[in-house]
Amino acid sequence: MKDFLKRHNIDDKIIAVGVSGGADSLALAISAAENMKKCNIKIVALTVDHKLRPESTEEAEYVSKIMKKYGVEHHILTWEGDKPDTGIEEAARIARYNLLKNWCFSHGIKSIMIAHHQLDQAETFFMRLHRGSGLDGLCGMNPVSDYEGLRILRPFLQTNPQDLKDFLKKRNIDWVEDSSNQNEDFLRVKIRKFMPILTEKTGIDIEKITKTMEILARSKAYIDNQTEKFIKNHCRKINDLAYCVAQKTLLQTEDEIIYRFLAYTCRKIGKKTYQPRAEDLTRLQEKIKKENFSGCTLSGCEIFKNQGKIWIIPESKDLPMPLKKDWKNFLEQHPSFKKQKICGKIKRVLVGMYGENE
Repeated sequence: MKDFLKRHNIDDKIIAVGVSGGADSLALAISAAENMKKCNIKIVALTVDHKLRPESTEEAEYVSKIMKKYGVEHHILTWEGDKPDTGIEEAARIARYNLLKNWCFSHGIKSIMIAHHQLDQAETFFMRLHRGSGLDGLCGMNPVSDYEGLRILRPFLQTNPQDLKDFLKKRNIDWVEDSSNQNEDFLRVKIRKFMPILTEKTGIDIEKITKTMEILARSKAYIDNQTEKFIKNHCRKINDLAYCVAQKTLLQTEDEIIYRFLAYTCRKIGKKTYQPRAEDLTRLQEKIKKENFSGCTLSGCEIFKNQGKIWIIPESKDLPMPLKKDWKNFLEQHPSFKKQKICGKIKRVLVGMYGENE
């Protein structure tokens, strides 16, 4: 775990750990408790009680007892309020991450460890394959990622889950078996139950799947680097409010770079945690290639052509067109924009939204 932090340049003095009571997260929290003291890093364990099962509160309190045994500060975060009738798995995931994020931010913590492991990674591959994901999705989860400013650390992505159970057995630690892990209404559960059959029939196991994902991730890293160069060399950026690029330049670029440029800018400008779905980005890419393209919206963004350039700005249909005096006042406050050629839509965004983005 120390090597993981060093490899990814993590120098935090306090790190949170998400602990559900399952074998994976308990092993992570205990391993962190045993190793981080040597590095003078404080560990804070956080358990989210979703209140979706009668036994969830009892399980959270069990985690509290284990953490106390290992001298780890522990807090239970409860998902309050009404729960949705459909899409409960995704709603619970969002609620969990928001509770963790808000608690961490309010206590000055920048990073949280999550116990995703090899099997989770392999399941993610098949779930994203099911959704028709492209290269990004099939690379799976990153060892370090960002959730709305909170750094997510996954030190166990290359660890077999059986090793985590063996770790707990050696310490005589029992873990909780979540009954929802047997509910085949969830795609992840169906895939998890299918994996042993796949291995038995074909020899394709989680190690081979995750190794392939590593190779895909190397390809993604190269293409991401090329996309960054394209944005730096050919795109104009107005703070975090707008990007533009000459349509001619864009259309002379490789399709994969165009796709990634649109994915990046739509996520950035739309202030989304995730990029738009692959099929939506592909449709947008095809629209932009047409000479008569005028504009469309996607993921909270407005994409349009103006004076031979493709613009990506926040969707601003509810913002009024600024009066001349408003634009004049804006330029007085931000003189760097005086020499820039800016169309009416951009002026509307700058005057209407700039203040909240400063």
